[in-house]
Amino acid sequence: MEFFTSYDGTKLAYRVIGDGRPVICLPGGPQESAYLGELGGLSAHRQLIMLDLRGTGRSATPADIASCRCDRLVDDVEALRGHLGLDRMDLLAHSAGANLAVQYVGRRPERVGRLALITPSVRAVGIAITGELRRETVQPRRDEPWFPEAFAALEAIGAGQATADSRQAIAPFSYGRWDEAARAHRAAEDERMNTEVVAAFNAEGAYDPDATRAALARFQSPVLLLAGEVDPGAPAPATAEFAELFPNAEFAVQPGAGHFPWLDDADRFVAATAAFLGQATTRRRNLSH
Repeated sequence: MEFFTSYDGTKLAYRVIGDGRPVICLPGGPQESAYLGELGGLSAHRQLIMLDLRGTGRSATPADIASCRCDRLVDDVEALRGHLGLDRMDLLAHSAGANLAVQYVGRRPERVGRLALITPSVRAVGIAITGELRRETVQPRRDEPWFPEAFAALEAIGAGQATADSRQAIAPFSYGRWDEAARAHRAAEDERMNTEVVAAFNAEGAYDPDATRAALARFQSPVLLLAGEVDPGAPAPATAEFAELFPNAEFAVQPGAGHFPWLDDADRFVAATAAFLGQATTRRRNLSH
């Protein structure tokens, strides 16, 4: 782990994996970046700078937990850019990390080269995901043995009857294969989640969809939005709608993938993502840790 001090004195941690031009990776959750692994081997193509958001992983929990709100984390990303000595950087964000990435773009568009949003949350841009769309998205899995219990839990959550058990029951929908590796990945995710930080991340005032949409409409750099075919967390139609907010976006769907496409088919994920990021024009002044 490497460390730097953010704008308010909070000590934040990040991992450096691989060589080549750096790409800053923002995890979802919010949680520590360990669950991203090496993004299926993307580290063979680009140097991955994986940030642990404040209050997660090896990063310190700030005295003011309100500073973990999504829009306020923009200043941490900017502090990391400055620490790394990057004039302009490529960003890759997964899930809820996309909410942070697009708010960074809204505030610092001149600092972003290429932007890759992987199974992105759409909360920051105000796109609605209906219960019907989520149910349609998971229908290709209906012959799997765990489906009846998971589908019943999904319907209960959609009806406003969410419980800890129902949220656990829908876990298989996040993975293209609900196998031993997926179960281990999910268990590790559950251990890393800090509910206090999650609440602060999404606290009132975290998002201004109208302002963010207006900023994205002016963002001319290349953008990739990648959806998993069977991911109810970020259904492909909602991700396609997200892509339409950018003037220069590519939209792709990874067949058979859930919310973590690098786990479901690493080769396919890396091929698509590396092809997009491979043309990056990131300029590095003086990378010092």
